[in-house]
Amino acid sequence: MYQLSDEILSFYRQTQESKRLTNNVQGQIEFTRTQEIITRYLPVPPAVVLDIGGGSGPYACWLAKAGYEVHLVDPVDLHIEQAKDASNQQIEHPIASISLGDARALRFASMSADAVLLLGPLYHLIDKSERLLALRETHRVLRKGGVMVAAGISRFASMLHSFFDGRLRTPVHMDIVQNDLETGYHRNPTESLKYFTDAYLHRPEEFSSEVVEAGFQHQATLAVEGPAWLFRSVESYWTDPEQRAMVLDMIRKVEAEPSILGMSAHVLAIGTK
Repeated sequence: MYQLSDEILSFYRQTQESKRLTNNVQGQIEFTRTQEIITRYLPVPPAVVLDIGGGSGPYACWLAKAGYEVHLVDPVDLHIEQAKDASNQQIEHPIASISLGDARALRFASMSADAVLLLGPLYHLIDKSERLLALRETHRVLRKGGVMVAAGISRFASMLHSFFDGRLRTPVHMDIVQNDLETGYHRNPTESLKYFTDAYLHRPEEFSSEVVEAGFQHQATLAVEGPAWLFRSVESYWTDPEQRAMVLDMIRKVEAEPSILGMSAHVLAIGTK
């Protein structure tokens, strides 16, 4: 049976992943943009959607409310309990099933899903062979014509975060950044949760190529936040509905621009079977 490393599991048991997408503007931009892109590519409801690595259920709950049959799988026991609680808060539109599991070995039958979300698993699978295993499992459970939306973290995210968060004078952070840039392997050698946990950070073109290698027809690789997350001015724009709409429109205009894809903290790769 597959299992994430103790470091990754410990990180998610100690952090409030359930609040990450709502408690600051960066998270809210990520959530809003991810929803927008998912909406473009998903078939109309009712359709079967597997939310693999679905965490505490923010996307699963949203899609269940929209009329989809959503099955959430996550490897972290705390997330499973949080997802169940969230589903119970919308009893008229519950998540269809919530279970502990791993993206590399799905319990679902072949060709049983219309869409699969991989919004968490791939960047916590350090070895390419493990990522391809998860992608091929997704390919297996999808019906012909089904769509996959997968999230990756940019190779340059830690370096860019250095400028945003004023960490250039922190030697341990700069050591992490140096390793990220050289190898793509993000590792936190400290006990501090602010330095994240074990992860693989992709170059955007590398992420796209893995989707193709796993057997998908690559549709797009898109920036989620674009460069917007790097500027504190966005925090004031975000509180005004008109300015928020302008921010989102600007991100949308450059979401597929190859020259700045890597400036986005997260990218989404969309593939079809």
